[in-house]
Amino acid sequence: MNRLGLVLAAALVGPLCGADLEEARKLYSQTEYRQSLAVLRAVAAQDGAVFALAGRNEYMLADFKRSSEFLEKAVALEPANSDDVWWLGRAYGRRAETSSPLTAPGYASRARQNFERAVELNPRNLDALGDLFEYYLEAPGFLGGGMDKARATAERIAAIDAGEGHRVQANLAEKRKEYATAEMELRRAVEIAPQTVGRFIELARFLARQGRFHESDQSLARAEKLAPGNPRLIFAKADIYLKSGRNRDQAKTLLERYMTLPLSPEDPPRREAAKLLQQAQGL
Repeated sequence: MNRLGLVLAAALVGPLCGADLEEARKLYSQTEYRQSLAVLRAVAAQDGAVFALAGRNEYMLADFKRSSEFLEKAVALEPANSDDVWWLGRAYGRRAETSSPLTAPGYASRARQNFERAVELNPRNLDALGDLFEYYLEAPGFLGGGMDKARATAERIAAIDAGEGHRVQANLAEKRKEYATAEMELRRAVEIAPQTVGRFIELARFLARQGRFHESDQSLARAEKLAPGNPRLIFAKADIYLKSGRNRDQAKTLLERYMTLPLSPEDPPRREAAKLLQQAQGL
């Protein structure tokens, strides 16, 4: 092919690939993960954005091995992309949770390393900071966890987002069994963001764990007033009911409704709702 032919081919392939990538992103946003992957397989230019989106799709499909493989390719091509590095950490974190005791520590360490790297690349990446905080809070010291590290990360989060700062401070307090402090921090988070459904859900979950079911239901009712029919709220109500051993029939109805709703990647996956539904049905 002569030079003019190459230029024309590039001009034709470039927009087509861009259109395909946008279609794949749209499908991903609609939780049509397999369809998104099918579109991505047809994209000629296998660049960092394509591999990153493929990795996210595989993550949502719970194939964490393939997810990490795609995301490794994305990070190799775009090593300064904080979000891709964070997603790679998430994939390794889930591999740690779902693998054998022999391999789990190695995957956990890779998760931590990628969370730390994502924060180095973008110190204001709240998603990465949040996952790094959770890692430090829950992981043992020999895997790089620790309360001091969690506390320092919580302070960094608070400097960026006050409401989120109160939430992570509540997690720290609950970990130390300082329940009054944890509740105070969660209520402060609600005060700062009274229009945020997630803050009421977090408070409701905490109150239910304390056996304060009436107050938990009140917090859920406030969230319902803010966002009737919100998928996250519907899922959370069912989850709280089942974990507290009450309202099983109502939980079943909520989960059946959840399975029919249009979801986003930020909502709990349908497979998790299906597991809860089996629990509600006593299967």
